[in-house]
Amino acid sequence: MLSAITVFSQTYNDPTIKVKADAIHAAALTLDTHCDLPMLLHGRPDFDVTEEHDPRTSGSKVDFPRIKKGGMDAMFFAVYLGQGARTPEGYADAKKRALELFDIVHKIAGDHPDLASMATTPEEAAALEKAGKFAVFTAVENGWAIGKDLSLLKTYYDRGARYMTLCHTSNNDICDSSTDPNGTEHGGLSAFGAEVVAEMNRLGMIVDVSHTSDETVWDCLEISKAPIVATHSSARALYDHPRNLTDEQIKAIAAKGGVIQMNMLSGYLKDSNPQRAKAMQLLREKYPRGRELTEGEQAERAKALKALNERYPEELASLQQVVDHIDHIVKLVGVDHVGIGPDLDGGGGVNGMFDVSEMGNITYELVKRGYTEEDIRKIWSGNFFRVMKDAERVASELRT
Repeated sequence: MLSAITVFSQTYNDPTIKVKADAIHAAALTLDTHCDLPMLLHGRPDFDVTEEHDPRTSGSKVDFPRIKKGGMDAMFFAVYLGQGARTPEGYADAKKRALELFDIVHKIAGDHPDLASMATTPEEAAALEKAGKFAVFTAVENGWAIGKDLSLLKTYYDRGARYMTLCHTSNNDICDSSTDPNGTEHGGLSAFGAEVVAEMNRLGMIVDVSHTSDETVWDCLEISKAPIVATHSSARALYDHPRNLTDEQIKAIAAKGGVIQMNMLSGYLKDSNPQRAKAMQLLREKYPRGRELTEGEQAERAKALKALNERYPEELASLQQVVDHIDHIVKLVGVDHVGIGPDLDGGGGVNGMFDVSEMGNITYELVKRGYTEEDIRKIWSGNFFRVMKDAERVASELRT
C-alpha cells in the first residue's frame, strides 16, 4: 500500500507526460459508467448544474463546468434507490421515486440542449461528442425499483435505462447483496431474479453485478445470454472487501465478454476510520439519500457533515491505488475488460481524482504507466460500448 507521503505528494504536471496525456484524453470518447448526480438533485432541487461548485464545501462533485474541465464526453446518471420496504406500499413508493429520478435525468439534458442530450447507444454518444455536446446516459441502481413487476423493466428501458444494478447494500426480491447484515436469503439469484435477468437480456438491458453477493455473480454468469458488467467495482485481491470481485469472478466476467469498471470509493480501496464510518452511517440514517430534504434539513445536514469532517477527517485512497486495480485486472484478463466508474456523488472520489474536473488525471496516470492510446481509448469507453452492442445483438436474436 502506498505511504501517506506518496499519496499526498503525487502531482500530475510533468510536462512530457501531460502533453501526451492531454492529447489522448481530448481524442478519446470519455465515459463514466456510474454517477449519482440525480440523487443529489432529488434532495436539492435548487442545485444549479450550470454553475461550478466547490466539491469540498457543496457536497457535489459533478456539474457542467467541471465536466468540461475534466474533459468528459458521457456519463451514466444512476436512478438510485436505497433499499426500502418489500411490501406493496414499498414497491409503489419505489416506482414513484424511480420515475421522479428519470424525470430529473431527462431534465438535466432537456433544460440545457446547448450543452447535453440524452443518449442510449454508443453511436448516439459518438455523434454528440462530434457535435461538442455531452451525452447523458441513464441506468437503474437497485432492482428494488421494479418491486415484483417484471413489466417495469420495459418502462425503465423506454426511459433510457441501459443497465440495472440488481441490488444495493441489502437483499431484495431479485438477489442477495454482498453486504446485507443479515446474510444470504436466496443463495444468489431468486427464481424471480432469474426471470429478471432473462427479461433484461430480451430488452438489451445490461446486467450489473456491482453490490451483489458472490453467489449472485455466479448465477448471473450462468443464466445471462449477454455479457455482464460491474459498473463500479474493484479487485478483491488488492483489497479484501465483499463489494470487490475475486480474481475468479473477474476471469469469468471477462471470458463472457464483460467489463469491470473501476470504483473510486475509498472504503472499497483501503481501511477506513471505524469511528468516521459509524458517524457517517448515523448521518445517512438521519438524512436518507434519495429523499428530498427541506431547506432546514439541508442546512442541518451540512452543519452536521462539517462537524463530522472536522472531528474525523476523511482518509482518502489515491488515484494510484485505483490504477493499481486497473493494472491487476489487465494483467489478469487483458485491457479489453476494464473501464471507469468512479461513483461520484455516491461517495466516490480519491486523492488525485476527487471530482469530475480531475478526470484527466486518470489518463495521465495511465500514460505514466505505459498504456498506449489504443489501450486508453478502450478503458475510457471502447470496452463498455462493446458490451452495450453485444447486449443489443443478443436482444435482437432473442426477439426474432
